[in-house]
Amino acid sequence: MKTAGTKYFPQARSRVITRLLVPALLICGSVAAAQDQGVWPVKGKLVGQQDEKAEDVSGIACASATGFPRSCLPIDDESQGAQVVIVKDGEIVAGEFVPLINDLHNNEPLELDGEGAAFAGGYFYIIGSHGHPRDKDKKLDPVKDAAKIVASIKANSQLIRVRLDQATINRDGTLSSAPEIKRSSELSKLLAAEVALKASVGKRLDENGLTIEGLAVREGRLYAGMRGPSLNGNEAAILSVALGAFFEGAAPDTKLHVLGLGKGRGVRDLVTFENNFLILAGPAAETEGTYSIYSWDGRIPRSC
Repeated sequence: MKTAGTKYFPQARSRVITRLLVPALLICGSVAAAQDQGVWPVKGKLVGQQDEKAEDVSGIACASATGFPRSCLPIDDESQGAQVVIVKDGEIVAGEFVPLINDLHNNEPLELDGEGAAFAGGYFYIIGSHGHPRDKDKKLDPVKDAAKIVASIKANSQLIRVRLDQATINRDGTLSSAPEIKRSSELSKLLAAEVALKASVGKRLDENGLTIEGLAVREGRLYAGMRGPSLNGNEAAILSVALGAFFEGAAPDTKLHVLGLGKGRGVRDLVTFENNFLILAGPAAETEGTYSIYSWDGRIPRSC
């Protein structure tokens, strides 16, 4: 599948580039506010691994797309939950941490490895990577650490729906009542059933393994964008599923969308924008490389 010319961000580091879809909304929308408006201070602490200060976030979703203040849920891929934040005009208030899973291995907490967040129909949706734990330095032995690897994949192979009554969110981001949380592991079964994907399930990222890094919800369907596997060497995959399949027992009606985003590239983030999606495409493997932002109507991708 051939695509139009792309806008590149050469030599950028992946953990920085994968957070660029918020400004990408401004780039594609030609909004004047895309100009640099300085750093917004964070009041309070964004929580990361083992209750330490987070160094970055891997996804964020807000209950409203315009106006301030906005209540949002960012996720850190090294924690077991999400955190309420209030986004104001020029300031971010870090609020209450919301535990989403409690999976353990040998009494040690396992990461959700949350990689994507979306908001639709009054619910927040958080998705785990659904893949082999990140192991760039190859510290995990496939034999000796097999039980831990299996437990880690089980912990991160979850889609979580969070119902957060906006009236219960206080000005400081604390909650006056607990949110409603439901979990589903149905997506892992659907991924394994796809002929083009099943051989990559459970494999390491550097072995063209499957891992999810993008999540969007639109018109009653969930879209899971995959960093890997790279199909045929130059195609990326997005699996769309009827949203009701996860929590209401509806038929999944799965559709595999295969997109030509460039050699060795995968989906590094995915959001809805107006009537389309924005896709951040970047290296599928743990390598440096170029990145592009695509606008996608659900059929053929095109560059911004």
